[in-house]
Amino acid sequence: MPNEPGDLPPLPSPERLRELMFDAARLGRTDVLPALLHAGCAVEAKDERGYTPLILAAYHGHDEAVALLLDHGADPEAGDAARGNTALMGAAFKGFTSVARLLLERGADAETTNKAGQTALMLAALFDRREIADLLLAQGADPERCDAAGNSALSVARDQNNAAMGEHLRGTCPASRPGSRRVESAIPAS
Repeated sequence: MPNEPGDLPPLPSPERLRELMFDAARLGRTDVLPALLHAGCAVEAKDERGYTPLILAAYHGHDEAVALLLDHGADPEAGDAARGNTALMGAAFKGFTSVARLLLERGADAETTNKAGQTALMLAALFDRREIADLLLAQGADPERCDAAGNSALSVARDQNNAAMGEHLRGTCPASRPGSRRVESAIPAS
């Protein structure tokens, strides 16, 4: 039966609204996200890969969407299902400095680890994201902290043949004084 004049079309199903929420976060659609949240979409919902809207917005560099989701109670420490990577780790991986700064300002912990024991600083070192590394270091990230495989941000920089990042990180270590085996072995002296 056709709609009568003045009738509204039916609302999308909850499943479709949920899909739209993830799409809006991924695309940074701050014009749509509030309506979806108001319609009952959970800010902490996870998609089929275990990503939250906040993780998707951060990974795609949408700082306004990140702020909006945080304003609505998104947990900056929530990790994805597969690896446990957080929104901050996604920003470090992709190099979105403004997103990383916002997440840190709004409660993300610079020392949170994923399931492999990796930190956002390790990802910043891996992908040569010096500005993000500096933000993380200023928030207490430890360049000597090791993941489950025994890698630190220092050793990751070394393994990537990134001497500049390695020297930068090495200079931030309290143990960077001569004789510190842990640091000396991570980055060869110039």
